[in-house]
Amino acid sequence: MKPSSILVVDDEPDLCDLISRMLTRAGHKVTCANDGDEASKAIATQKFDLVLTDVIMPEKDGIEVIGELRRQQPNVRIVAMSGGGHVAMGQYLKIAKGMGAHGVLQKPFGHDELLAALDAVMPGDHPPAA
Repeated sequence: MKPSSILVVDDEPDLCDLISRMLTRAGHKVTCANDGDEASKAIATQKFDLVLTDVIMPEKDGIEVIGELRRQQPNVRIVAMSGGGHVAMGQYLKIAKGMGAHGVLQKPFGHDELLAALDAVMPGDHPPAA
């Protein structure tokens, strides 16, 4: 995967930081948002090649973030991630795919799974966002 501008959205700051470090080491420019509202602000002011968003978050969830992305940055690639919740994890990820996510990732995941999921949704000739 070529270096990309990536927004990571997760309400668990430690996980957001860990993912950010993994992606930065892989050569990507990473912005973290710790909730859907922070993600909305970032989406309004920056262009991203890819957004990795948690689905289950308080206030504004990942499904809402995906909807905003589809309207504001229709070319951005999206990977939804979830560790479950009150409904089976697969249901949340299925809904995310239906809303426009290009790929899904089940928590917990490792470094190789993360990079493979992102690589799978990015076109090979995709230039980084400006």
